Amino acid sequence: MARGVGAESASLRAMFEGQTQGMRVNYYPPCRQQADRVLGLAAHTDAGGLTLLQQKNHDVQGLQVKKDGRWFAVKALEGAFIVNVGDVLEILSNGKFTSVEHRAVIHPTKKRISVALFHYPCQDMVDGPLPEFMEGDEVRYGSTNYQDFLKQYFTEKLDGRKHLERLKLEQ
Repeated sequence: MARGVGAESASLRAMFEGQTQGMRVNYYPPCRQQADRVLGLAAHTDAGGLTLLQQKNHDVQGLQVKKDGRWFAVKALEGAFIVNVGDVLEILSNGKFTSVEHRAVIHPTKKRISVALFHYPCQDMVDGPLPEFMEGDEVRYGSTNYQDFLKQYFTEKLDGRKHLERLKLEQ
């Protein structure tokens, strides 16, 4: 990914190589009454680096991403992973990669199961733009200790991009 935007990959790889990974299995039961008013998972971004998501029953739509203020359904392909950029990767890349705001909605007649694998950075790192991603750009994000970032993330619960926006510097 780093090479794709003209940066060296070694320092970015060092932030994640050999670090903690987490897995979560989500079960979304059908909701026959008012399914359009029930969220399976509120709008949020992922705090880590990358999230790999696989949906067991790919024919049931439920994952949505926000783009330009509108929600779009993600069509899961059988056997394929959906890859979400997380907050840490957005900060490290100085915004060259964007953490995706997403949510899960409930289907009125079908259940949905998804499995997410989260790739986390080094737990004691200082989270700020890496020099490799700064060439010719102004710094867009302030630096913070990753543990402090996580405390703030979980304090604000699942609230879109709010926690990430507070780290942006005035341009």
